[in-house]
Amino acid sequence: MSDAEQASGGGFTLDASDDVREMRDWVHDFAKNVMRPAAAEWDEREETPWPILEEASKIGLYSLDFFGGQWFEPTGLGTPVAFEEIFWGDAGIGLALTGSCLAAVAVSGQGTPEQVGEWLPQMFGSPGDVKLGAFCSSEPDAGSDVGAIRTRAVYSQATAEWVLNGTKSWATNGGIADVHVVVASVDPAFGSRGQASFIVPPVTPGLSQGQKFRKHGVRASHTAEVVLDDVRVPGHCLVGGKERLDERLARLAAGQAGGEQAAMKTFEASRPSVAAMAVGVARASFECARDYAIERVQFGKPIGQNQAIAFMLADMQASVDAARLLTWRAAWMARHGRKFTRAEGSMSKLVAGETAVRVSEQAIQILGGNGYTREYPVERMHRDAKIFTIFEGTSEIQRMIIGRAVTGLDVR
Repeated sequence: MSDAEQASGGGFTLDASDDVREMRDWVHDFAKNVMRPAAAEWDEREETPWPILEEASKIGLYSLDFFGGQWFEPTGLGTPVAFEEIFWGDAGIGLALTGSCLAAVAVSGQGTPEQVGEWLPQMFGSPGDVKLGAFCSSEPDAGSDVGAIRTRAVYSQATAEWVLNGTKSWATNGGIADVHVVVASVDPAFGSRGQASFIVPPVTPGLSQGQKFRKHGVRASHTAEVVLDDVRVPGHCLVGGKERLDERLARLAAGQAGGEQAAMKTFEASRPSVAAMAVGVARASFECARDYAIERVQFGKPIGQNQAIAFMLADMQASVDAARLLTWRAAWMARHGRKFTRAEGSMSKLVAGETAVRVSEQAIQILGGNGYTREYPVERMHRDAKIFTIFEGTSEIQRMIIGRAVTGLDVR
């Protein structure tokens, strides 16, 4: 079977294409030589690493062309391979580099061609003019329960504008982004099915940053509240357009299926990518522990020669590889239009996120007292890892989704 047939999904292979391998090595070099040396500093500063973003932009890594190219890579492995390498470098800086992608996915997955062409470039900018995007879904009282979103969007016939009011929470790049994509309720009677996404252009009056959160991990990534006070956006800023929204609401009013909920569709598409981030953190933790176990001598021999350590490393390596395989499967399925009938996207995120937490904790144990200090990176990796069991759907939510898929029952 030809390489083209294999790449299109016609045959089975676990070999990445030449293009993906070349990209992987290029991203790995940036992660190793630029991100890792700066990781501890930006973690301590708890600030967006603008110089790193600018350097990434100059080489084309932080760009719409790069992320879009990996998203549409024929095998589906472009994005997970790239994200694994980026987060192998550092999760905090990595999230600063990839945080705009969720907003881009929300628009590209649901928006019109005109919206994609106009707004996605403004989420990344260009060298010397780096820009950011932010996806704003969660609220103080609506995290896992997206149906509880209170932010309202009301259409003004007189001005052909949407008026948004509410407060968003835990938004990556929230308040500092150039383009915000906001999930709001247009018809509360339909719960989460009555929601839509809206593009808020740069410097729109009424949008402001609320509280900036000081976090346990991924501290180089900006996370904040976004306050919307009579924010007026043009009618064409409704993602997907008003005609499509009106048709969906009419179906709901008639008791028919209304299609997928706006925020959930975005999260479903992004789960394998988030899983790949967690795999990167897990792999970095394992490699640090492995190298330490080989070099650290106690009682006259490397500690890795002790079964207690070697067996732990064996389990860590197996867990990382298993998480990666689940992630690649989900990414391949998504790229080739295969439905997640058994919640394969949720499986990848669940296993990868919990693997990152467990493996980074085991890495600290292997390093002992050194692992508990900031002189070694594993304590930071452990702090960073925890977010992957929380954001974009907690582990408990992923288990509920998987449980529903495998039983066919309304698990709650």
